[in-house]
This record gives sequence, C-alpha cells and structure tokens, in this order.
Amino acid sequence: MRALLTLPALALLAGCATTGPKTPGDPYEGFNRKMWGFDRALDKAVMKPVAKGYITVMPHPVRSGLSNMLENVTEPFNFINSLLQAKPKRALNAMGRFVINSTVGIAGFRDVAGRNGYPRQPEDLGQTFAVWGVKKSTYLVLPFYGPSTIRDGVGTVAAQWADPYRIVVRKELSFWPAAALTGFEFVDARANLIDAGADTLLDTSADSYAVARSAYLQHRQALIDDRDEGDGGANGSSDADLNAALDELGPDQSTPAATPTAPTPEQPASSTPDTTSPEPAPKSDTPQ
Repeated sequence: MRALLTLPALALLAGCATTGPKTPGDPYEGFNRKMWGFDRALDKAVMKPVAKGYITVMPHPVRSGLSNMLENVTEPFNFINSLLQAKPKRALNAMGRFVINSTVGIAGFRDVAGRNGYPRQPEDLGQTFAVWGVKKSTYLVLPFYGPSTIRDGVGTVAAQWADPYRIVVRKELSFWPAAALTGFEFVDARANLIDAGADTLLDTSADSYAVARSAYLQHRQALIDDRDEGDGGANGSSDADLNAALDELGPDQSTPAATPTAPTPEQPASSTPDTTSPEPAPKSDTPQ
C-alpha cells in the first residue's frame, strides 16, 4: 500500500528537476515544502483527529501492546537486512526478539525480549542501501508518508516485495482488510508521535519544515551508524533527534522557553536580604 503512495512523488520529481538548490541535500525544497504543506493540512483535517480519538478510546496499555505487535512483525525483515549488511549480531538479535515475543510475548503484544537484553534494532532497505554505498541521498517529502529520501523511498517500494510481513499481507488478505491494516498502521504511528510530543515541537517552531527535515535526517543517520544500540532502539533516540534539530536551527527556536526561567530565581534572592539587614543594628544597642 505504501508503495502506491511513494510512486507519485518519484514521478513528480521529473517536473521539479529545474528547481535550484536552497539547502545542501535538499535540491527539491520548493516541491518538498508544497508537499509538506499538503501533508500537514491533510494531517490536521484527518489523521490527527483520528489519532486523538484512538488515544481517547483505547487505553494506553492496549495501544502500547498493539504497537509492539506491529513492531514484532517487522523483525524477520530486520533479520534479512542485518544479514545483507553483514551484521550477524544484529541479525541474531532480531530473530531472538521475534521468537521470544511471538511466543512468551503473546504474538508480540508484550515486549518480553526488550526487557531481557534484546533491544529493538530496526534495519530496513534504506539502511541496507546506505551500507552498500548510498551514504547520502536527496531529501524528499512523500505524499501522505511525510519526510523521506530518494534512497529510503526506493527502499520502501522494494520492501513491498521483499518484506515477509508485506508478502503475507498481500497474499493472505483481500484488498479491504489489507487497506484497513495499513490504515491502522498510520493511525498507530500518528498516535505515537502525539505521545512523543512531536506536535508541540512542530506547532511552536518558526519553520516546521526545517525542523522535520533536520530531525528526520539525523534520525536516519543514527540508524545507519547503529547509534540506536543500547539506548532502547529507534524510539528511544527520537527525543534526542528532535532536540538536535532545534539546536541545528539556531537559538531563535529556543529563546521563548529560556527567557521566562531566567528572572524567576533572581527576584527572591534580591528581596530577602533587604528585610534582614536593618535588624542587627537596634538589637546590639539595647543591652548597653
């Protein structure tokens, strides 16, 4: 399903090839900003309200369990990509997670493996292409899907025919159940973004497009460099990626949060000495 969402954006690039580069690594910034605006408008009208309704209706432990199940079905593809990248340790970790969580973890509902020394370490085709030599790739905002790169977009398309989970869904489910499952994946991902506080960051930033671009590229680079190892996986590093994105944009994004905290400690410190200073003088004169 996501392959169908990716193909139109790749085709539209033919008409954007004359756009001059504004930011290194983002030569299609004019097109990307328009697509970002489209995605944000669609998200505001549809995806965010649906995700908020899902959060309201579904208890957090159940939502967390369903998210774990969606992550669990990606482990076989993590295993394949780890082998393609010649990373046997990560391949064994992915297979161990899948076996443990699929059995003891009740089809992945509980992340038992993560609590027993098998952290989530996602590996996809985009990362595999990077290890094979495509270190840098042009930034690209996809319709409905959001921030990506040409390398990662091609990997997303190819995964439809290489990911065991996608193959099973395509072969075993008819169109509408498969579409419903894909829709739930988008809603679950959107709800997780709300829980992570991404909405607050984007809504309060002066340039949400630049923040999202920086956060995405840093996050992807961290995955390629295996900097998710030992910190709880990709989800554990998302806050650091967002904070780094703000730092990269400069001090303008952080000044509103910093200014209110500076004067507050100064006022109580300057007011207390004024009341105590006149007291010692009269007390020393009375006994004499």
